[in-house]
Amino acid sequence: MRHSNGIRRAALATTAVTAVAAAVTGILPGTAMAASTTTSTPPPACPASALQVSARQAVHRPVGTGTGAAVVQFTNVSRRTCVLKGYPTVAGAGNGSPAHNTPLKVTRTGREATVTVRPHGKAWVKLTFVQVQGEADGYCVSGTDPVTYPTMVIGLPHSGKHQVALNDGVWAECDNKVTVTPVSPVKPS
Repeated sequence: MRHSNGIRRAALATTAVTAVAAAVTGILPGTAMAASTTTSTPPPACPASALQVSARQAVHRPVGTGTGAAVVQFTNVSRRTCVLKGYPTVAGAGNGSPAHNTPLKVTRTGREATVTVRPHGKAWVKLTFVQVQGEADGYCVSGTDPVTYPTMVIGLPHSGKHQVALNDGVWAECDNKVTVTPVSPVKPS
């Protein structure tokens, strides 16, 4: 009988510990405990102030003498991870001012995705213009006059508009049209 008394005391002690644990945690004995489900909040959109924007002529561009295509790079210069998403808007900045700009007709290509950009991380878009042809002042196949801009205003949804110059020349295009890719974590050529 001594042996059964020891088991009975151990069972009572276990029951007491379970009751105390239930009182502390708020879980009633006999109820299942739900698995912990923590949902992390996705990073916010990158504000304009978090981005440093630069542009260069693309390696692969249409035949001609104008800009043809450019790669625009967005670098997160903040200390926080943020996201970029969507297709850019593009406008030629007349007289170098974003207030005097000429919006270009944008054609979208590619599939949109959200790009997470860590501090010092980068994301890109590619802009392909109707190419200027010929030498000197050049000409447009459509018969319109070519246009050059010292800077372009590139906008991204929820991430502001950015005035940017090419690092190797001026923006030259025909017909005020541009084909754009969505923001990408992969640098286009």
